[in-house]
Amino acid sequence: MYHPTTRLLTILELLQTHPQLSGEELARRLEVEPRSVRRYIQMLQDMGMPIEGTRGPGGGYRLRPGFKLPPLLFTEDEATAIVLGLLGTPWLGVDISSVAIEGALAKVYRVLPLRGRERLQAISTYQVLPVGWQEIRPEASLLVDLSEAVQSSQRVAIEYCSHHNKVTRRRVEPYGVAGHKGLWYLVAHCCLRNAPRLFRLDRIRSVELLAETFSKDASFDYQAYAFKSLATIPARWQIEVEFEAELYVVQQKIPSSHGEISVTPTGTLFRTHHDHLPTMARFLMGLNLPFIVKRPPELRDALLELAQEIIQFATASRRSIDAMPAALEADQR
Repeated sequence: MYHPTTRLLTILELLQTHPQLSGEELARRLEVEPRSVRRYIQMLQDMGMPIEGTRGPGGGYRLRPGFKLPPLLFTEDEATAIVLGLLGTPWLGVDISSVAIEGALAKVYRVLPLRGRERLQAISTYQVLPVGWQEIRPEASLLVDLSEAVQSSQRVAIEYCSHHNKVTRRRVEPYGVAGHKGLWYLVAHCCLRNAPRLFRLDRIRSVELLAETFSKDASFDYQAYAFKSLATIPARWQIEVEFEAELYVVQQKIPSSHGEISVTPTGTLFRTHHDHLPTMARFLMGLNLPFIVKRPPELRDALLELAQEIIQFATASRRSIDAMPAALEADQR
């Protein structure tokens, strides 16, 4: 439950980050009645805060233009939420600079009282968060650009590589971005197909924000469309791997969201599905645990190919290493 002082500080924070907020919106965020918001606003105005209010449709509250408050301290709960969010970025499946994460953590710690700083630093020191198995992660800037296009109803030109490695160029009208099982998707109306579509962000080769705008279909629920579409995507490969390790050891290495983990008489069974066996092979080898492939047999082939790659790199000379990029480029033509 909020303390009244916390609500006053929260109102100031909200009004600093939004040009204007209605009384109803403030009441919803603070979990109070609208009349309580009016009382809090009056208290802040009595304290000398230049909060202006307007009545009628489109009315609300705002800080006087040009007025800036000094930085406010985080409560320990707010700081905990921020620290956990920053530490959890490996799970997001987004390419975010570790320098940016460390810098943000340092700034949060700097504005905390000593006791709160020590408590939260214990989280970052004694917590291990495994990364997902996606080899290609969309850049955080791509999420920001697409979200901005959604907000401004701005058409986007993308170059998209399909599951069958076919590249097409499309104009799309973005409605939202959805995350599912370590992958990110753009929900958009595709002008090429004249229908809503899901686009995996890691398959988008290029993005260009166009000057064209569009009118959104108010009846289209992009969240419902995304969840329904993602739920019906068939699994290409059903995978079963038995680790020669105890359950708790495997659970420390593999998040529960990655699949089903259960005890067997001889170890721990991991069941999941994936659409790219080479990526799964790299993920399994990165766990550094002995295992046996139950199915599919094609996963064994992917592991053997990975072993050959490792041997090739381990035994390569300087000259052959220099020649590898040219050979790879020739293969892609």
